[in-house]
Amino acid sequence: MSVEDEILRQRLASVREIRALGFSPYGHRFDYTHSIPEVLRLWGAAGAEELDRNRTTLRICGRIQTIRRMGKAGFAHLMQEGERLQIYLRQDSLTAAEFDLYRRLLDLGDIVGAEGYLFRTKTGELTLHVGRLDFLAKTLLNMPEKWHGLEDVETRYRQRYLDLIANPEVRRVFLTRSRIVASLRRQLEERGFVEVETPMMQPIYGGATARPFITHHNALDIDLYLRIAPELYLKRLVIGGLERVYEINRNFRNEGISTQHNPEFTMLEFYQAYTDYRGLMDFSCELLRQVAIDATGSAEVSWQGRTLDFGRIRRFSLREAILEFWRDGPPPTMDELRDPAWLARRSTKASPGEALLDVFEQVVEERLIEPTIIYDYPLETSPLAKSKPDEPDFVERFEIYAGGIEIANAYTELNDPQEQRRRFEMQLAAAERGDEEAHRMDEDYLRAMCYGLPPTGGEGIGIDRLAMILTDSRSIRDVILFPLLRPEPPLGLAERLRAAEAATAHEG
Repeated sequence: MSVEDEILRQRLASVREIRALGFSPYGHRFDYTHSIPEVLRLWGAAGAEELDRNRTTLRICGRIQTIRRMGKAGFAHLMQEGERLQIYLRQDSLTAAEFDLYRRLLDLGDIVGAEGYLFRTKTGELTLHVGRLDFLAKTLLNMPEKWHGLEDVETRYRQRYLDLIANPEVRRVFLTRSRIVASLRRQLEERGFVEVETPMMQPIYGGATARPFITHHNALDIDLYLRIAPELYLKRLVIGGLERVYEINRNFRNEGISTQHNPEFTMLEFYQAYTDYRGLMDFSCELLRQVAIDATGSAEVSWQGRTLDFGRIRRFSLREAILEFWRDGPPPTMDELRDPAWLARRSTKASPGEALLDVFEQVVEERLIEPTIIYDYPLETSPLAKSKPDEPDFVERFEIYAGGIEIANAYTELNDPQEQRRRFEMQLAAAERGDEEAHRMDEDYLRAMCYGLPPTGGEGIGIDRLAMILTDSRSIRDVILFPLLRPEPPLGLAERLRAAEAATAHEG
């Protein structure tokens, strides 16, 4: 029998004994008066005399983190919401069954409730003197050694529940992520934006260049696509008169997995009528500055040993950025960046616009550590953006970078249906050349545009990537509770539970 199976057998035997003592090993409702964080906030600074003078009965609960048994008394620590509190248990303060439960049957990870009063130990630690002990849930599997042994990265991602138990800093990451989303939602609603929901299954995928996931609807006998972006549906709503809309949405892209990519990810997309990409630049700077403050307490955040200031977001055109960050000998001139022949020598991409973006990605992208806006992109790489009046081969688009990764993409929306038709046709030609990520023709969207899309600016912000930066995380998997992983081998846990149950029944 393996060590794990022996522990499982012992824990199931404890379950039988817990029942024999009159407790439920999987208890019911427990009405606590205070959470452990509340206890620490309210009485963490109280001295021994004050606690003794104002003795109050409290009911708390939590998961056992440590146990120290010392004959007729002992201590334990309970963990709740990432905070821990010591409890003190004495034989003469508990019933015989309660003390026997504590003395023999409690294991690290078990969940209990306790009632008592606060005092300070001789070492000054705030402690609950327990007068009543309730059992709430038994843990059947072994906890990580001293609750700090869960370091294997794949185990942390695969068993996020155990990661949250064992590593308090992980809890803080996801609380920060929650504050990021709450801040974005609050700021948009204060500015009159309306939150909406659009389809996740779509007959035509669009709104971005990406490979989709395909599913099938049996009743209608049609293929559908998990959305790669909600953009075209949100712009339909702007056409319909909802002039400020947003969606915090899940998108799905059938692409590789990396430290910056997960096939299922979260985006904020918002659209505002009667503005353009310049207006969105100013709005984005205000939005991200406040998000950083709301999520971390400051517009300046620590990331990989550096300080990033979201209160000062730099701005460069795409060509200016290439000149600013060039490190491969003398920088090119602005005229060379406009020269198709020079671009062809620096990139194998098919068109000058695609080659220029390729040069940018090679030279600039990973150097954009400080929060930075890059604006004015080639038309070929932006099929849904409005062209610049003075430079038709470029569009009114910007991206926001921090930590060397793109965290937002925005542009003035193309609102000419004839030009949109031509852009779709360009994308169809790219698809015929083998581009699996090219945009498809969406005639219903063209029909909607024919009713008039007002001048509009739209933006998408990657929630996962923004959370990476604001929590100082190296991988997107660190900020997604359940990232996609390769299937693991069969656990055989059901059979092990059955075998352990049979063994304990035979022993009984």
